[in-house]
Amino acid sequence: MKEPIHTDQAPAAIGTYSQAIRAGDTVYMSGQIPLDPATMEMVPGGVEEQIHRVFQNLSAVCQAAGGSLNDLAKLNIFLTDLSCFGQVNSIMAEYFDEPYPARAAIGVSELPRGAQVEMDAVMWLPR
Repeated sequence: MKEPIHTDQAPAAIGTYSQAIRAGDTVYMSGQIPLDPATMEMVPGGVEEQIHRVFQNLSAVCQAAGGSLNDLAKLNIFLTDLSCFGQVNSIMAEYFDEPYPARAAIGVSELPRGAQVEMDAVMWLPR
């Protein structure tokens, strides 16, 4: 059985999708871009501010499902500029403890609303 996960602490879905879906012990999280959940506007600043906001948004969805970022098994990172990957690593260390999730970093030409970063994740969360 699928169970939708929703929180007002992360941006509302801007299309035909859920913030996350729980299926058994696994929570599949939709991509998060750096939208402020209160205003649904992109956060001001550069890529570092965007990376922080995306981690905050993912964290809110994790918490709504009953977990935390440290419960993530897989993290996918999409960047419009792969030269920013060092900043992702540095900022990620502020939000995660070891063991870190498995991860992929993918360079893309464009993201929704002009974002420079988007992340989606899979969380393992036994009931």
